[in-house]
Amino acid sequence: MTTSLKTRTARLSVLSNSLLIILKVVVGAVTGSVSILSEAIHSSIDLVAAIIAFFAVKVSGNPADDRHPFGHGKVENVSGVIEALLIFAASAWIIYEAVGRFLHPGETEALGLGVIVMAISAVVNTFVSRRLYKVAKLTESVALEADALHLKTDVITSAGVALGLGLIWLTGWHVLDPIIALLVAVIIIYESWMLLRKAFFPLLDTALSQSEMTKLTGILEEMEVQYHDLRTRAAGHQRFVEFHLDVPAQETIETIHRQCDLIETRLEHEFSDISVIIHPEPSRH
Repeated sequence: MTTSLKTRTARLSVLSNSLLIILKVVVGAVTGSVSILSEAIHSSIDLVAAIIAFFAVKVSGNPADDRHPFGHGKVENVSGVIEALLIFAASAWIIYEAVGRFLHPGETEALGLGVIVMAISAVVNTFVSRRLYKVAKLTESVALEADALHLKTDVITSAGVALGLGLIWLTGWHVLDPIIALLVAVIIIYESWMLLRKAFFPLLDTALSQSEMTKLTGILEEMEVQYHDLRTRAAGHQRFVEFHLDVPAQETIETIHRQCDLIETRLEHEFSDISVIIHPEPSRH
């Protein structure tokens, strides 16, 4: 059910981005606005990201198998890294085009049409990004959260381009067009850096977030669990916890097994998609 929900949501993003790209390319060509064309490039990257996210959420939902005994959760992190690198590339192209237009200014026409298209883009992406964020939080999907971040930035940049075109229409300062495009590129670079950090570090098997670690240790202390060598890591929406459980040397296997079951059940109730490995050891005390 979770994978199906994520797949349907990712498909919505693919469809909306495809339509917006066509609209922006046509209007950008008609108006000659480099800022609108930069937004078309931005949406093209959003489309690639949406397609990557679509396949990532499908694959990450596959159960563990012989070749992937820990599941496929890291596929979402890999997709996030690829998306971030694509955004960096798009930003470089936008900066190149904007600098060229700044050095060799040109007239921007049909400004009203450009403002309307940018406004439509902002409204559509506001709706889609909110839907993506909602499902991403519900399913803890890194890929969908990355896709939502793309579209949220697109909302900001589209609104900025619409405002800039309006100012050009009011002032006649066509130099504002490449300046707006450069601002769009700066925002996109910041977006890609934040995404890269979020997606890349789990690939190095970094521990769970500080808030989750605090919650985890709090539960173990509440259950009066004696443990050591606690290790955690994340893979997409999946969490992996491993620790050594201190038990009295004279305790029976049945009692120890029952205690492990109680701990695992509690953690599975408190955390979604968690795998717990417990190594019982005779108490050192």
